[in-house]
Amino acid sequence: MNFRYLVKAVLGIVSLATVSAELSAQVIDPNTQSNGSQVNSIRTGVPFLLITPDARSGSMGDAGVAVQPDVNAMSINPSKIAFLDKPYGFALSYSPWLKSLVPDINLAYLSGFYKLDDQNTIGGSLRYFSLGEILFVDINQNDQGIYNPSELALDFTYARRFGDSFSLGTALRYIYSNVTAGQSTTGQEANAGNALAVDISGYYKQPTQFLGTKAILSAGVNISNIGTKISYLDASQNKSFLPTNLKIGGASTFIIDDYNQFTFALDFNKLLVPTQPIYDLDGKIVAGKNPDRSVPSGIFGSFSDAPGGFKEELKEINIAAGMEYWYNQQFAFRAGYFYENPNKGDRRYFTVGAGLKYNVFNIDFAYLLANTQKSPLANTLRFTLLFNFGEAK
Repeated sequence: MNFRYLVKAVLGIVSLATVSAELSAQVIDPNTQSNGSQVNSIRTGVPFLLITPDARSGSMGDAGVAVQPDVNAMSINPSKIAFLDKPYGFALSYSPWLKSLVPDINLAYLSGFYKLDDQNTIGGSLRYFSLGEILFVDINQNDQGIYNPSELALDFTYARRFGDSFSLGTALRYIYSNVTAGQSTTGQEANAGNALAVDISGYYKQPTQFLGTKAILSAGVNISNIGTKISYLDASQNKSFLPTNLKIGGASTFIIDDYNQFTFALDFNKLLVPTQPIYDLDGKIVAGKNPDRSVPSGIFGSFSDAPGGFKEELKEINIAAGMEYWYNQQFAFRAGYFYENPNKGDRRYFTVGAGLKYNVFNIDFAYLLANTQKSPLANTLRFTLLFNFGEAK
């Protein structure tokens, strides 16, 4: 078995293990954190919802909740589409995901918007995540066949502008996750998971002067994936939380002259789901809180349930920083950095990218720089095509 099929076999085991965990959530592996290890990543269902699909934000270290909007704004802050200046448009993004490991996992994202009037804008998007061909195996390593698991999210977005500086937006999301291809686990047939979720977001911008230079200061916030838990078994009582995420940040755009423009952005992210507690050898919680609770309790309790207290809560905050340079509103160059604490996932990487704007057409490109020995995300590419139509307002 070559490396490619070895990776796919592992992904197959993970897919079935996700479902099996629903029936065995109360059975604790004696080796799981029993030694008091501080490595404690947060677990959720459908984590593909946390992937930034568009190349512009992807090339700025995944920052963008407060940068000037484009067609893909609804993927990171739905409220921003209220400030789009064209009447309508659409965009298509594509990324070969985990390209350093396997060649056929990919994420595709299609989005579009339409301005009802100067204050109200609607939009829609489809996010499709394909895991490619995966060799499924059972717990005894018996071959269960090759399948094509996939997941998708379908969104409807509405945003309203209040004056020239502030907007609010929301998105209603349907989530479909078929990661098991109908395989059986622990005597039960696994089904595709379904869930509903909403995003709540806001955006504020203010033109100003800084050191004699025209500038636009902006701030944004988005709480995404607030919704039902997801399950792959009809009789399951231990469903998985959606990756509810709080993203808050700011950006500053400096208009140097008619040809040169710089933007600097900084975002902070925190998952609003329970942190896994620490168990003893008997499966009893010795630090932290029981993760089996309601969605509202999980969201509000996510600020105080880490086993390590407030110090560990701070470690759960990810940081994304990026910059963007436009020349003559035609050529863009971008760079960024994403940081996640080593005890909470250890995603740390630089990003670079470029963009070209011509008439109604934009193309963006992003490339992720990381150590190929340490990060499966190394060499990730993202591409986006954008089209804006009508007269700008």
